[in-house]
Amino acid sequence: MMKRRDFIKSVPLAALPVVLSGISMRSLAASPLLSALAASAAVNDHVLVIIQIVGGNDGLNTVIPLDKYSALSTARNNILIPSAQVLPLNGTTATGLHPSMTGMQQMYNNGYLKIIQAVGYPNPSFSHFQATDIWITAEDSGQNLATGWMGRYLDYEYPGFPTGYPNTTTTDPLAIEIGTSLSPVFQGPSAGMAMAVTDPSSIYNLANGIQSTAPSTPAGTELTYIRQVSQQTNQYAGVLATAYNAGTTSASLYPSGSKLGASLQAVAKLISGGLRTKVYMVSTSNDGSFDTHHAQVVNGATATGTHADLLQNLSDCVKAFHDDLRASSNADRVVGMTFSEFGRRIISNASVGTDHGAAAPMFIFGNKVQSGILGTNPQIPASAGVNDNVPMQYDFRSVYASLLQDWFCVPKPDIDSTILLQNFQSLPLVDATDCTTAIHEINSTAGVTLISNTPNPFTASTNITFTTGGGHTLVQVFDGSGHLLRTLVDQDMPAGDHTVSFASENYATGVYYARFQNGVVQQVRAMVLAR
Repeated sequence: MMKRRDFIKSVPLAALPVVLSGISMRSLAASPLLSALAASAAVNDHVLVIIQIVGGNDGLNTVIPLDKYSALSTARNNILIPSAQVLPLNGTTATGLHPSMTGMQQMYNNGYLKIIQAVGYPNPSFSHFQATDIWITAEDSGQNLATGWMGRYLDYEYPGFPTGYPNTTTTDPLAIEIGTSLSPVFQGPSAGMAMAVTDPSSIYNLANGIQSTAPSTPAGTELTYIRQVSQQTNQYAGVLATAYNAGTTSASLYPSGSKLGASLQAVAKLISGGLRTKVYMVSTSNDGSFDTHHAQVVNGATATGTHADLLQNLSDCVKAFHDDLRASSNADRVVGMTFSEFGRRIISNASVGTDHGAAAPMFIFGNKVQSGILGTNPQIPASAGVNDNVPMQYDFRSVYASLLQDWFCVPKPDIDSTILLQNFQSLPLVDATDCTTAIHEINSTAGVTLISNTPNPFTASTNITFTTGGGHTLVQVFDGSGHLLRTLVDQDMPAGDHTVSFASENYATGVYYARFQNGVVQQVRAMVLAR
C-alpha cells in the first residue's frame, strides 16, 4: 500500500486543493503548476476592482428620484426615505443618495463617482443564483455559458494560458478574488484565470511566512507537508509577499470590523506594493445580505435599519479605498465598479421590505471616471402593482463593453466577437485618453424627445417614432415586469426620423415601455395599452 506522503508526492500539486499559509487556492482546470496564474502584460497598467453587492440591492432607496417622490410615496410609503434627509448631489435637485451614503456623496460631488441609472437586461430572472450567473457570464437570460466575461477577457489578453505561465514578463496573478471560492466570472475557455484568497488576513500570513496551525493527527502532519511543499513550489508566494510588504495603506480610513473594508484594504496594499494584477473582485457577503424582504427599515425611522447599515458600510468602504489609493498615488490607475444580481420591486411589501426586482443603479468610481449621472430617473407608474419593475435603461453588458474598450483598450470588434459575444453599445464611463480605440458620442440631445408613440393610449396598435443620429440603433418593447416582448429595431440606420409599428396582439391592458438606444443616447417611453 502506498504511504500517504508517497501518494502526495505522486500527485501534481495543481490537482490538490492547496492551502498556502492560510490562503486557499483553487484552479478550475489542471495545470503544470498550481501557480500557473500570471501577471498582466497588457498595453497599460490599468486595474479594475469589482465589488459584488450580494442579495439584490433596492435601487430606489439608494439613488432616490426626488422628482418622482409623489409616485414613490404611493408605492412604498412604509419604507420611503423622507425627502428632507436625502443627500443632495451637485448639479441636480432631481436625484439624491440615501442618507447613510455620505462617503459616496462626497466622491460624487468631488468628481470621482459615476451613477448609471436603471441597469439590467431583457427578461430578468428573479432567482439569486440564476441572476448572478447572468451577470458574471454576461449571457442572455435563458442562455447557459460555461465561461465568465472576465475569464474570456483574460484569455483573450493572455492566449494559451495556463501553458507557459508564469514567465519572465508575466510574474503576477492575472486576477485575485478575495472570498470563499473562485467565482465563475474568471472561468476562461480552458482554465480558471484567477487566484482565490479566502480571507484578507491570509495575505498578511503569506507575506510574513505564517502558517495556520495544523491538527496533531496523521492527516494534520500531511497537511503541514502539503503546505511546506506548496510554499517551496508556488512561484507566487514571493511575488505576493514582496508586493504586500512593499505596499502602504491607512487602516484608520476603513470602518472597523468590516470584511469588505478589510478586503479592499488588502487590495490597496497589493496595488501600492507594485503587484501587476489586472482585476480584483471582492464581495459584501460577509457583512450581511441586501436581500431585504422584511425589516429593510425601522418603522417610523425609515432612514435607519438594515438597508441603511449595509449602504453605509458599502459607501464608507468605497470612500476609504479611494482615499487610500490617492494617498499612495495609485488612484489614476484604478477604476472600481459595483454590481448586484438584481434590484427590487417598485412597490414595497407588508413586511416593511421589498421583493426581487429587475433594473437598478450601478456605481463606477475612481479618479478617471466621467463623473455624473448617466440616464434619467426611473419612470414610476402612478399606481404601481406588485409585479411592476423599474424599466431598464442600460444593458449591464454595455457597462462591461465600455470598461473593456475604454479602460483595458480592447478593440470594439474583439469585444463583440470574442468577449461579450454580441454588439453592446458603448457608454461614457471613464477617461479613454490612454485607449486610441475609444471614440464616444456626446449626448447633446438632453431634453429632446427621441422616441414617442401615437396613439397613446392605444388599443390594436401604435406607431413608434424615433430619431437616431445614425449607426447602431435599438428599439425594444418591455412589459412592466421587465420582460422583453419585441425587438423592433436592432441595426445600423441612417440619421433621421423613423417609424415602426407595434401591435398589441394578445397583451393585457397596462403600461408598457418602448426603449430606444443609439450609442450612449437612450430614452424610455411609457405606452398605455387600453382595450
